[in-house]
Parts: sequence; C-alpha cells; structure tokens
Amino acid sequence: MNTLDATLDTTAPRRADLRFLLSHPAHLIALGFGSGLSPKAPGTVGTLWAWVAWLVLDPWLGEWQWGVVLVVTAPIGWWACLHSARALRQADPGSIVWDEIWAFWLVLWLVMPTGFWGQLAAFAIFRLFDAAKPGPVGWADRAFKPRAGEPFGARAGFGILFDDVAAALCTLLIVALWRT
Repeated sequence: MNTLDATLDTTAPRRADLRFLLSHPAHLIALGFGSGLSPKAPGTVGTLWAWVAWLVLDPWLGEWQWGVVLVVTAPIGWWACLHSARALRQADPGSIVWDEIWAFWLVLWLVMPTGFWGQLAAFAIFRLFDAAKPGPVGWADRAFKPRAGEPFGARAGFGILFDDVAAALCTLLIVALWRT
C-alpha cells in the first residue's frame, strides 16, 4: 500500500489497548508511551506525561538540545500518529497523544525559565485551547482532516499534529501578553 495514497479503512474503529500499544513502535510513540490509554481525558494525561518527561529530561538538556529534540521528534511523531491512526481506523483518535506531548514540549521550551506556577498556567491555557478548540485552533483541527473516502496520507497525519501546534501558539501568545 502506498502510504501517501492510502484511504482510511471505514470498518469499525479499533480500540487502543495494551496489546495495540506494544504491537508496533509507532503505537508506543503515538499513544504517549501508554498515557493515551487513559480511559478519561487521554489528552490531559498525555500533556501531564509531557510535563513530567520535561521535568525529568530538562536537567540534562540545554535550550539548544531541546530544540534538536523538537526538530527530530516532529517527523517521527508525524509518522507514528499517521501509522497509528490508520491502524485504529480513525482520523484523529483520542488515544493518540503524541500531538499534545510535542506541542506542550514546544510551549515549555519557549516559556522557560519559569517556576511551577508559570508552568501550571501554561498547562492550563494549553489544555483549554486544545480541548475547547476556539478560533484558529478549531480551524486548524478541521483544515487537514480527511472526509470519508478521501486519501489518508501525509496531509492527514499532519492534521493530527496541526491543531495542537495551533493550541501551543495560542498559549504562547497568551503567556507573552501576560508577561508584558
């Protein structure tokens, strides 16, 4: 199957579970190393996972190294999200949380240094934009989603990430306005 011209399987969506998570490295990444399996609010759990991972890794990574991590993991995440969405037979399954992880890492990278309360505020603002999808985030969420029968290729995989990048940019705008 050509990965750029594949169509989304229209049979019943598959449910993500531990067996699915461990069946392919792409699923492990896309499902946020298990955080996307949360039965409630997987996007919030994935974002919390991103925050904890940031706190664990940050003592060993400098600012430019975080930039490299973001550049390197963006295409890997794109591939993992696309592969996993196809396997789950859904355009943007809730269990795929790599998009939240990557976007929140971007937020943290650009708002640091800040203390716990600044990070918590960034978390809350990001989750608000990601969950409610107001204005540009809602547009970004709809812009690249394939309709039934349309090819589910690289463009659709990008769509999984795009709304979270928009939520991150809106979060950064609010934080910048707050700081001034």
